[in-house]
Amino acid sequence: MGFIDVIKEKARADKKTIVLPESEDRRVLEATATILKEGLANVVLIGNEEQIKKDAADLDIAGAIIVDPATSDKTQAYIDKLVELRQKKGMTQEQAREIMLNQRTYYGVMIVKMGDADGMVSGACHSTADTLRPSLQILKTKPGTKLVSAFFLMEVPNCEYGENGTFVFGDCGLNQNPTSEELAAIAVSSAESFKMLVGKEPKVAMLSHSSMGSAKHADVDKVVEAVKIAKETAPELMLDGELQLDAAIVPSVGASKAPNSQVAGQANVLIFPDLDAGNIGYKLVQRLAKAEAYGPMTQGIAAPVNDLSRGCSASDIVGVTAITAVQCQNQ
Repeated sequence: MGFIDVIKEKARADKKTIVLPESEDRRVLEATATILKEGLANVVLIGNEEQIKKDAADLDIAGAIIVDPATSDKTQAYIDKLVELRQKKGMTQEQAREIMLNQRTYYGVMIVKMGDADGMVSGACHSTADTLRPSLQILKTKPGTKLVSAFFLMEVPNCEYGENGTFVFGDCGLNQNPTSEELAAIAVSSAESFKMLVGKEPKVAMLSHSSMGSAKHADVDKVVEAVKIAKETAPELMLDGELQLDAAIVPSVGASKAPNSQVAGQANVLIFPDLDAGNIGYKLVQRLAKAEAYGPMTQGIAAPVNDLSRGCSASDIVGVTAITAVQCQNQ
């Protein structure tokens, strides 16, 4: 089975409830029908029930829970909770009511916060900021996590590298120019995500344009320092760097450029030095190698909330929802 088939099997084994707040988007309704048919999760849609049923007249979404903020008997409790959480920032009842009635990502996150769902997937027609801002304000970071970051789960067809072509790439979606400390945190979180989702031992390469001192530059120094911090933070982790991409994943190149490394030539978790490199890297692999790219998935939020590319397909939404459900199982 491919990676996503394994994830779907895990999701079915312990079904979770996932909020899909963008019920106005046809792709979300199509994905809902598939998620329910395949038994991957319980789905909560936000919006006017009559309108949703009209828009999905040709689809079977009968199993979905539809919540209308304007009529739900839980809305007032959500408003009160938002005021409680944000009162130090000046949040009033009137402001909270306006947000809850008109901003579906906030309402969706509050459903998760109040324990009425396990996670949320959004971003088909909202920006990353619109998806993650309410998550950080309401759910906040997971205990023991220093940084919220984003990764892509990459499944590359006909690929002998990584874990039979499966990789975690981080951070490709959130942190623009991480410090050494932040890079180390991204590496540790990404390794945890790989082990949780793929079920195999993570082998983490901290990427650079240099391998083991072959180039001298402040950018290289940042990665070298990140390696040191990550090894101190998680000494049990198989992690090494700095490594060029070919040295990280190709055994013969790894043996040549970093002969004393346990990771070189074997890496399945790739940590990019900044968002430019990460974003360009995942898109190159996605387009040129025809890889499946699931994400950006978030790590470090107190409950799983994941972002979608606005160019996503209904199939992408199904995949990310299944991954989110598995993350919920591991909370």
